[in-house]
Amino acid sequence: MNILRYQKFYLLGIKGVGMTMLAQFLRAQGKDVSGVDVADVFMTDQVLRQAHIKVRFGFDVAYLPKDAVIIYSSAYTEKNNPERAYLSAHPEQFKKFPVLNYAQAIGALFSSYQGLAVCGSHGKTTTAAWLGFVLKRAGLDPNILVGARVPQLKGSAVLGNSPYFIAEADEYQNKLQYFQPHGIILNNIDFDHPDYFKNKQAYFQVFADFVAKLKKSGFLVANASDAQVRSLLPAVKGKIFSYSLAESAPKGITVSLLAHSLRQEKNWQYFQVNDWGEFKISLLGRHNVENALAVLASGLALNLDPRILKKHLAAFKGASRRAELLGRYQGVPIFDDYGHHPTEVKATLKAFKETYPNKRLVVVFHPHTFTRTKALFKNFIDSFSEADVLGILEIYGSAREKQGGISSRDLVSALKKAGRKNPAVYLPDFNRALEWLYKILCPNDTLLLIGAGDIFRVGEKLLKKRINSNSKTVG
Repeated sequence: MNILRYQKFYLLGIKGVGMTMLAQFLRAQGKDVSGVDVADVFMTDQVLRQAHIKVRFGFDVAYLPKDAVIIYSSAYTEKNNPERAYLSAHPEQFKKFPVLNYAQAIGALFSSYQGLAVCGSHGKTTTAAWLGFVLKRAGLDPNILVGARVPQLKGSAVLGNSPYFIAEADEYQNKLQYFQPHGIILNNIDFDHPDYFKNKQAYFQVFADFVAKLKKSGFLVANASDAQVRSLLPAVKGKIFSYSLAESAPKGITVSLLAHSLRQEKNWQYFQVNDWGEFKISLLGRHNVENALAVLASGLALNLDPRILKKHLAAFKGASRRAELLGRYQGVPIFDDYGHHPTEVKATLKAFKETYPNKRLVVVFHPHTFTRTKALFKNFIDSFSEADVLGILEIYGSAREKQGGISSRDLVSALKKAGRKNPAVYLPDFNRALEWLYKILCPNDTLLLIGAGDIFRVGEKLLKKRINSNSKTVG
């Protein structure tokens, strides 16, 4: 289906990260785009305003258009949303224009181009944004859809003028089934989304099925250090471009891009790649060296010279909510990060500790979903060893899951029993978190706010207090 032949679009649940990037892309195409969502303020509100997209607050069936393509978020169902209920009960009224869920719409859009799908459990947003930025700088002018705002791309969506379409492809709810890829960039496979996938095998199978879609003319960029990714390589029909850090490279396997001689100097990471000389990146952590290799390997698959891509790789400054500096409170830098899986949390904390070895790392973690916290509970216990001071907010639940059954109190208690040197502190809400931070923050601290919910608001309130305090002093 070529949905771009239609002119008018209505997005139900437009404030979701994915829906916002889709709305922005359609608007850039010159389409008439509007949408509806709750009145609560989200980080996507600013993006929608800047794109001049009309958003209505509050759901009302009287406003459902019959002359537009309707795209709805999976967060809203017939049970929790009146507009979704009406669409399901009266399909005959909406026959003239397609009614699609978000995944179907993205899949249709993606598959009409030479689609490059960036997927995997971790690093999708950063890798997709980085790849889009580098290819754009290299002159390929790709279309880009990323699940976060990218300041250097001035949003989360870019309308290009080439056949290439880079998309952050999400495995949740098996959205990958709607994508027909020309190229796949597969970072890793690490069990997640237990609210949807019954077990690790079901989760793995989604990626296996997706890789099997590749045609002989296509390609796979694969993280060779990930055992589950490696297990998929024999079934690949197209070309394979693999990458790995030398320290974690599998024995007996030829790797296309191998990074070695890693070193850190101030806020830069340096590393050698094959015999192409030394590369550098400003993003912190070994995991971002891997992401950089994925971008380079993708360029190699598109017949670009990695040595020419050096300066573009180094120029990338990251996506919003990925180790993003929000500002400083009484001299303390406040960073915000979207990490919410134990592997992500552990890697991010390690990266901060390596980057700021002489600073006390204060971490406030906001667990995301009851199902993930419960299913990966033991993994979370091992994720916080690099935090010098740790506060854990109550769980940020999803509307799609059964609430309760576990609490952050359980996590705090388990960390204490595990013998954590400095016990974690339970923080029931943002106000308590702020009170705690006011008391314990010191000039030599680095504050990291981490979680997939709205924990960034804690940082905003800290910075607002700083501004208000300064205003009072001046007055």
